[in-house]
Amino acid sequence: MAGPGGGGSLGTVSDNELGAFLRSRRDAITPAQVGLPAGPRRRAPGLRRAELAILAGVSVDYLTRLEQGRDRHPSAQVLGSLAEALQLSAAERVLLRNLAKTTSGDFYCPSIESPPASEVRPTVRALLTRLEPAPAVLVNRIGDVLAWTTGYELLAEPLGLLAGDAPNLVRYHFTDPRARATYPDWNTVADALVANLKLDSGPDDDHLAALADELTVLAGAAFATRWTAPASPGSRAGVDRVVHPEAGELRLAYETLDLSDGEHQRIVVYLPGDEPTSGALDRLTGLRPGSLHAVAG
Repeated sequence: MAGPGGGGSLGTVSDNELGAFLRSRRDAITPAQVGLPAGPRRRAPGLRRAELAILAGVSVDYLTRLEQGRDRHPSAQVLGSLAEALQLSAAERVLLRNLAKTTSGDFYCPSIESPPASEVRPTVRALLTRLEPAPAVLVNRIGDVLAWTTGYELLAEPLGLLAGDAPNLVRYHFTDPRARATYPDWNTVADALVANLKLDSGPDDDHLAALADELTVLAGAAFATRWTAPASPGSRAGVDRVVHPEAGELRLAYETLDLSDGEHQRIVVYLPGDEPTSGALDRLTGLRPGSLHAVAG
């Protein structure tokens, strides 16, 4: 069976991610948002290719070549003009730049070719200790769980998040039957997990490809359609709703701390998103009651 790029492994992302991203952003923005009349006989709500070309100051032919992958070397000025015309967020602009580098073949990151980091530095373990009693977990670029606080263990273990010898947050979400009951907003969390996978790994990451192959087989369309969809900025902060068998429904505000170590590890820290969650975490963990105050999500 051919992969998204036309052949080979199911874990191989499209070789024209830049074009797919530009088309998806063009489809997502309306003429009204950029000050253009909708006009008659518009078959889709997004911008026409000619409209975006005018707004960005490029020719329709050139934009067509970019979207179709026939031109793979847009200048920084062109990318900036397209970003302005499409009203991209800061995160989307970073993604646009990285996709352009990947498509052109200029994105070379040797550390991505090495196995996902599994070692935990003593300083990182010390940092996790300082984060107690907050639930906090250390993961690598493909979602393997490497270390965690006691607060996270007491929260996550009853949910099955730490089951098995090598727990992985992405594998849990797509293959463990408990995940859909755990996350009422399962689809939103799934979108973010896959987007983060793409952001954290390079185009030639065999380890990521192996995980994608596995999940494509085990989870089917739920994973595969997200994997082959155009890249998106992902999520490094927000609020997750979690239904816990002992504590009930929790609103957990999370922040991601990316470690500048070249190993692509990150710490995800959870805090109560409202007062009921604050009290529930106190009862669940029994660690320093009252120390985790609710924060605005």
